[in-house]
Amino acid sequence: MPTNTSEEREIQTLDIRQEQTVDAPIDVVFQAMLDELGPQSQMPDGKPLALKLEAWPGGRWFRDLGNSAGHLWGHVQVIKPPTLLEICGPMPMSYPATNHLQYRLTAEGERTRINFAHRAVGLIPREHREGMPQGWEFWLKRILETAESRRDKKR
Repeated sequence: MPTNTSEEREIQTLDIRQEQTVDAPIDVVFQAMLDELGPQSQMPDGKPLALKLEAWPGGRWFRDLGNSAGHLWGHVQVIKPPTLLEICGPMPMSYPATNHLQYRLTAEGERTRINFAHRAVGLIPREHREGMPQGWEFWLKRILETAESRRDKKR
């Protein structure tokens, strides 16, 4: 039977903060964010992730695998369209951990600044702590691309 390293049995923290400026109005960026966290979510390899986001206080954020199977990733803790979304829960972590995500959007003329934070505490393996920043960077880039393409269609 494999044994865990002492690091895997110790409480670890995670604190990721990223910022992205999007060349699109705040309402367009907020909707693109909701879509990327829900029906348009995908893995870096382009495969759909099948996430669903119920965009109201207490709403679930989950991966729907069909046939009543899936993964609960979290619940909407705060939603204030179009400026704030906070989600708390286990996220994609199948071990003892709790997470808090915050997307804070600020209008800057016709552009929007996204301040993103992911904080977690629990038995978080090193490879997850090291790999998560790239995953969130991928999702923020997808939000940017989606919002800017929608802005172009409105013109």
